Amino acid sequence: MRLSNGDVIVFAGDSITDREKSNNAPLGYGYVNLFYNLMLAKHPETKITVINSGISGNTVIDLIDRWDDDVLSYKPNWISILIGINDLHKFLGGLTTFNPENYYENLRRLLKYTRKVLNNVNFILMTPFYISRNKLEGGFRAKVLELLPQYIEKVRLLSNEFSATYIDLHDTFKKLVNIREPNVYAPEPVHPNFTGHMVIALKLLEALEI
Repeated sequence: MRLSNGDVIVFAGDSITDREKSNNAPLGYGYVNLFYNLMLAKHPETKITVINSGISGNTVIDLIDRWDDDVLSYKPNWISILIGINDLHKFLGGLTTFNPENYYENLRRLLKYTRKVLNNVNFILMTPFYISRNKLEGGFRAKVLELLPQYIEKVRLLSNEFSATYIDLHDTFKKLVNIREPNVYAPEPVHPNFTGHMVIALKLLEALEI
């Protein structure tokens, strides 16, 4: 287990991370809560603090705007970031400032600043994902699936640069929906159901157990 007693881990992201934490404070109903409970069940000897700093609708720019208050103020040892699907959607909607290159530059800026403030912080970078098999050309889902690898590649590059723990969630779900129907893991491609969130929580735990 790479986590140590007393570690603080902050999960930053959008609605997938948030997962109704206002209705189920402080961790929400999703993978953050599941990860914490899996830790309690499997590694009771490791006492950690888990903080959910996800906010629905966020992009990388939104994270930058609130980073000091909502993440760095906790002085975490670990920061997990899952962001990008809203950036992609806005870009497809015509907002060019959310293109893959700006996504990369803004996320890189965030990571560089964080390392300057918290020199020894550990990063977990999870890729945006889309739980769909859609292959019909011209539809919105097909456009998302065609563009998504560009955002995923940016996360991979930054994971290498900042020695982050890298978790390719899109590849994980892609393999799963080749076996089971997509609606087993999500009612629509962006927001996982309980099973989908369990997939993310288990991938997190697996990555931190290596």
